[in-house]
Amino acid sequence: MLVMHIGASFALLPRFWSWQGVLAFAALYWTTVLGVTLGLHRLVAHRSFVTPKWVEKVLVVMGTLACQSGPIEWVALHRHHHKFSDQSNDHHDAGRGFWWSHSDWMLHEIPALEHSDKLAGDLLADPFFRWLDHWFLLLQIPLGLSLYWFGESNQINGGGLGLVLWAIPLRLVVVYHVTWLVNSATHTFGYRNFDCPDLSRNCWWVAILSFGEGWHNNHHAYPSSARHGLRWFEFDITWQHIKLLRRLGLAKQVRQAHFSSSE
Repeated sequence: MLVMHIGASFALLPRFWSWQGVLAFAALYWTTVLGVTLGLHRLVAHRSFVTPKWVEKVLVVMGTLACQSGPIEWVALHRHHHKFSDQSNDHHDAGRGFWWSHSDWMLHEIPALEHSDKLAGDLLADPFFRWLDHWFLLLQIPLGLSLYWFGESNQINGGGLGLVLWAIPLRLVVVYHVTWLVNSATHTFGYRNFDCPDLSRNCWWVAILSFGEGWHNNHHAYPSSARHGLRWFEFDITWQHIKLLRRLGLAKQVRQAHFSSSE
């Protein structure tokens, strides 16, 4: 993570600026964030809808491009968080402060990982996910080589290195912090539609950055709902993609909670 933050700072130097870099960043940001929210989170971690196996694997690969550990560890830790949300054994317990829940927790031992076999047994049973969990970092190599070749071949400003810096370290750092804000900011700022036994809140600006994950109080009230934005003004980009998949016949048994003013 330290190396990625250093690389991201270099990406912002004027010598590496290019519109191609911005487009590569945007395309891969969409791919990566949607892979996390739609694939790792709503599909795999909560099984809020069903897709053909090939669609599930494509979405999980997209999410694994975020380099937030492999899919088995990611899902296991997320399920543990919901089981013990904001309790002392929650690995990013927001009660310990903003920075702890944002990123500091990752710099310490995580006891919840000892229970991965119980928390993510469905993924452990799949050889593809076991392989991906072990080798997820290797996915950045062909991606980086392709970007470098494109940048050099088209003689863009900053060359291939500039394109790589925008599309890999800068993208990863932004996606890191956007994801971490769901653990920190949405347990600190915003409003609550539901009286959940945790600190979860709905935070509109995190929802924009994270494609709908910022409607976090709604999510903690109805974890298995594929839809997180439950009120008319709670726009949920990931939910729009799920509806598109449903129209295409690629998403079935979609679970959807509804907001009632009486709740």
